[in-house]
Amino acid sequence: MSLGRNLQFLRKMHDGMTQEELAEKMAVSRQTISKWELDTACPEMDKLIELCQIFSCTLDQLIREDMAASGEMYSHMRIEDVEQFRYFRYAVISADPEGDAIQHIKRWAAACGVEEPELIGWDFPHVSQEQINVYHMHGYAAAWILPPDFDLPGKRAEIIVQNRQRYAALTVKDPFKAPFSVIPNAYKTLMSYMQMNGLQLKYEKEVLTCFERVYSQNGIEYMDVYIAVK
Repeated sequence: MSLGRNLQFLRKMHDGMTQEELAEKMAVSRQTISKWELDTACPEMDKLIELCQIFSCTLDQLIREDMAASGEMYSHMRIEDVEQFRYFRYAVISADPEGDAIQHIKRWAAACGVEEPELIGWDFPHVSQEQINVYHMHGYAAAWILPPDFDLPGKRAEIIVQNRQRYAALTVKDPFKAPFSVIPNAYKTLMSYMQMNGLQLKYEKEVLTCFERVYSQNGIEYMDVYIAVK
């Protein structure tokens, strides 16, 4: 654990706050912040408490936990305006809901002449404890982002319009190396980013509260995670 590493991480999470900006808030010099982050000096208790107030964390988290460890898995934390799009979705509850939902959507797209559809997905929460505990089932919804002016020929399906919406977002590299820890922690990290920057979750029927988008670049798989904000 390292107070210095934690401070660097918290500045990054706090909308990329610079050492100069933090120094101004703390009424100290930039050199003092630099010393704290290099672990060559330690803030006095009143300054530690002030840091906790600025970054919305506990004293225990600041000085005992390695807050930066989880943050290194994620990059490009940002606020992004996602333009309006239309989508067709399919939700399923099964032992492999993500795979089942995605394959279903891909079959629909192929039947419409689209071999590489743009997909997003999110957890589907309407699952009973019996389905989870006894049958090891979970829920997932996959959606096909429809190209502009594209309709589902001959298909009776609900096409949903998502209006322009503001999202907090981050990027995860190699999300499926340890998906059951990396992906949930991505959401936790993003929620912390929102809290530190005074952003509130937007929960409305007409808005996708959260979703994931997977893609590849130069042979490496990435996932963008989005959470709607007011």
